[in-house]
Amino acid sequence: MFTNPEQFASATKTLFDLQTQTFNALANKAVQGVQQVVALNLQAAKDSAQGALAVGKELSQAKDPQQALAAVSSGVQPGMAGAAAYGAELKQVVDDILREFRDAADTHVHEAKNTLTALIHDVTQNVKPGSENAVEIIKAAIDNAFAGYEKVTQSTRDAVRAVEEQVAKATELVAPGMGKTTEKSAEE
Repeated sequence: MFTNPEQFASATKTLFDLQTQTFNALANKAVQGVQQVVALNLQAAKDSAQGALAVGKELSQAKDPQQALAAVSSGVQPGMAGAAAYGAELKQVVDDILREFRDAADTHVHEAKNTLTALIHDVTQNVKPGSENAVEIIKAAIDNAFAGYEKVTQSTRDAVRAVEEQVAKATELVAPGMGKTTEKSAEE
């Protein structure tokens, strides 16, 4: 069926190279994303520890229960602000990773489709009489492979979108708490 095996081998090698490049790009982006999240978590932990130490110091220096309560109250608002900032930064990291994954996947699908379309065109140009069914089977297999790949890509996008929504909800839960803390501080 293939009149020029070198063309088929070349197209197959190109597709394999595209998949390898896409996998490497996605792996690098995932590692960078994890590094960003780890750095963000370390900074948040450091800020939280520093805040707790500062509140603890104020608490130990309080002369009466009212000063102690004021010291604890003063530590709550920066903690809430830090949590909101953490949520916003985490959302940004997730958004960046999602965008880079989507771009890499879209680029890979586009390049792979173009390569396979060229291969199918080359194959169907020189098909021997009676081999039309084999060509149709190959076309159907390729179409099914792309449909499966697109489903996996869509599922990945849906999963990342769900994570984004959870981060946004967590940030929204923290942000209203900041307003209540600010209102209580203003009343005192």
